[in-house]
Formats: sequence, structure tokens, C-alpha cells
Amino acid sequence: MVLLTHLFGCTLQNSKSLVNITTTNLAFVRYASKRSSGSTRNSPTNLKPKHRGWKVQDGHYVQASTMLATQLRPRFHPGLYVGFGKNGTLYALEKGKVMVTCEKINPNMARSWAKLNYAGRENSVIYKKHFNIIPEPQHDRFVLIDTI
Repeated sequence: MVLLTHLFGCTLQNSKSLVNITTTNLAFVRYASKRSSGSTRNSPTNLKPKHRGWKVQDGHYVQASTMLATQLRPRFHPGLYVGFGKNGTLYALEKGKVMVTCEKINPNMARSWAKLNYAGRENSVIYKKHFNIIPEPQHDRFVLIDTI
């Protein structure tokens, strides 16, 4: 840096400039050649919530095709008059009262989704919540055996 200052001062003397060599103080500034970008470490902060879980509580009355629960993994299972969507959504097939029960399941480990969700739990007892719909009004097609 000192060598460059001395060299620049010599060229100024040769050109007979009015600048004094002892008072010349040169500062070299390096500017950015590209714009700096922000950090992308925490960029996906504005994700929309999925609102998964129970949509209807136990004991409520629902219409047909009402969504009962949404889930990513099989946390809830369908029972009577309840459908199971491709994305794991449980929905009512009939209008009636919602009844949630806790039942034992025995998953078929030959299925790929059962291996994915219940791997390592083959010899254990698994309890899951089942959504059931009790239709209103119930049909009267039952006949007592004693009357036949």
C-alpha cells in the first residue's frame, strides 16, 4: 500500500500537480460486484396449517358425507357407516349420531401401508379409536327368534 502511494505521488510530481505528496492520503475502496442475497435457512415460515384431527365430537348428530376426522397417519379407523378417504379422511355415509369407541385392531402385515405404519408392533396389542355412526331412525327389520 505504501509502495502504491509513493508511486502515485511520483506520477503526480511528474505531471506538476498542485497536490503535495506528503499530504496525499489514498484509500482504496472495494465495492461489491454482486448483490448479496438473504439467508434461505428459515425461509418456509409461512406454511398454512393443516388443521388435522377431530372435526366432530362424540355424541353429535351429523348429515351424510360430513367430515369426521382428518389424519396423516391412521390414527382413527372407520366403523359402522363411516367411509375412509384416500388421504385418510373419515366421513359419514349416513346421517345419525357419532359414537367413538376404542377397539383392538389386528393389521394385515402383508399390506404395504400396514408395514409403514405398524412396523415393529407385530406381536403387541394395538388399540385405535373407531368412528361409528348410529343411523336415525333405526330400521325395524329385526324379528325376534322367539316369535318365529
